[in-house]
Amino acid sequence: MDNWDEIRTAFQVARVGTVSGAAEVLGVHHATVIRHIDALESRLGAKLFQRHARGYTPTEAGQDLLKIAGAADDQFTQLAGRIKGRGDEVTGELIVTTLGVLSQLMVPAIAAFQDKHPDLRVRLISDQRLFRLEYGEAHVAIRAGKLPDQPDNIVQPFFTHTQRLVASRAYVDRFGPLTGDNVAAHRFIGATEDTPRAPYFVWLNENVPASAIYFRVSDMPAVKEAVRAGIGIGFVAGWDRDRTDDLVEMLPPLEDWSAKIWLVTHMDLHRTAKVQTFVRHLKEQVKTWPVH
Repeated sequence: MDNWDEIRTAFQVARVGTVSGAAEVLGVHHATVIRHIDALESRLGAKLFQRHARGYTPTEAGQDLLKIAGAADDQFTQLAGRIKGRGDEVTGELIVTTLGVLSQLMVPAIAAFQDKHPDLRVRLISDQRLFRLEYGEAHVAIRAGKLPDQPDNIVQPFFTHTQRLVASRAYVDRFGPLTGDNVAAHRFIGATEDTPRAPYFVWLNENVPASAIYFRVSDMPAVKEAVRAGIGIGFVAGWDRDRTDDLVEMLPPLEDWSAKIWLVTHMDLHRTAKVQTFVRHLKEQVKTWPVH
């Protein structure tokens, strides 16, 4: 590929966000970086970046190119490592996507992993979006719900995520306990989406009238803070004991409030050293988590 150097340069600019940062990573002069970007944009007939005072931000066309470039760069790196006899090293960058609610568990696990592999850089992304592993958007994805069925992905069970339906003591003192007959008289905390994927929010939409949902949020940490503030009744992770021990369970746990959590990798990268080693590490870590 005649213009691979230009594509690799564009990938590094997108990754670090600045010309000077990309130049440092690539070991070239910043003028070379600018020349590569200009030449690539001219060849493609499209703007790949928006220039601004803080650096470079990929355009939509740039994002499309960089998804492919990121996957190719990672595979070239792994290939080079194997050729040079370094295929067992855990180095480079590892991109992990997870649910925001699991960050309390994931961050310490990643810290322990980096202690063992200090040359590894990790990017942890907590987002509702379904990242496409086949485009190199992530190396390991932690997903919830039904068994993922995307082709070419390798899916392994991780653990079962359970929820408690709780309220603050101040809320209970004000509104009383929750029974099957007084749901409409209570205040609930729901999701911002009209059709949420999380099974506990699906249960909430099916069993609680919309008029009783007084507060809506886009992530589970916000639910926890809203419950603690006394806004209403909401779901908190069953394993989460951080400032939640004084909350009152409003109903016994139901099976509908549980979700299977899966470890997902793409077949092209599944057997690389860093992915294999990280997945094994997570399987050991989960044994120590309060999720069983």
